Amino acid sequence: MNGKQLAKGWSVMRAAAMALIACMMCIGVAFATTGTQVVKEAGIRAVVAEYVRERTAGLGVETEIRKMAPIGDLKLPAGTVSYEVQAPRSWEGWGRANLALIVRVDDRVQRNIPVTVDVEALADAVVAAHPLARGDIITSDDVTVQKRDISSVNGRVYRSIDEVVGKRVKNAVRANTPLSGASIEKVPLVKSGQLVTIIAESPALRLTATGKARGNGAEGDIIKVQNMGSLKEIPARVIDVGTVQVDF
Repeated sequence: MNGKQLAKGWSVMRAAAMALIACMMCIGVAFATTGTQVVKEAGIRAVVAEYVRERTAGLGVETEIRKMAPIGDLKLPAGTVSYEVQAPRSWEGWGRANLALIVRVDDRVQRNIPVTVDVEALADAVVAAHPLARGDIITSDDVTVQKRDISSVNGRVYRSIDEVVGKRVKNAVRANTPLSGASIEKVPLVKSGQLVTIIAESPALRLTATGKARGNGAEGDIIKVQNMGSLKEIPARVIDVGTVQVDF
């Protein structure tokens, strides 16, 4: 074999070796690709939206996510993906909230993603039929029921007119504004310092005593009352004007 043939042989062998290395590299990339998976952002958003729907189910509200912070696609190991959404205990399911999305693959936590959402909630709500001044006692003519976005209402939202009639306006309310726990209150039947009758009764026995209220209270409220005989302060439930009841 002359030098020309030898050089040609080496060239062929080198080309074959390079081809083999390239093939092995391709195989390695394929293995690396099959060991991962990508979850699209749209799928993750759908998970959060479903959580909101489940959290508000049966509450008589129509929810829709107005805004959600960008999350991006997730690159995860191969396996079965599952999700868990955690929310503040006090969150009703609408308005702004900071959620946590926990992503697992084969039951192992892979990501813990903070997700900020702003959720609209349409529901029937009691609104003021005209402006209400502080101290007004609400009648059925003062209110009406309309469908409103309650996500920005501060405090409990009332759904039925019967829930608000007889209550007192705590803070002035503009016309067409939903009434809430922040704007109205129950009318106190007992005032601090007032003498009251304390009742303690069971099916077989009824005891009464004179006491002094240590706080204001509406029907059903629990207030402190001082027994004028023993001078001890005890919790009691307001029954009506001048009457409270203690557990016996």
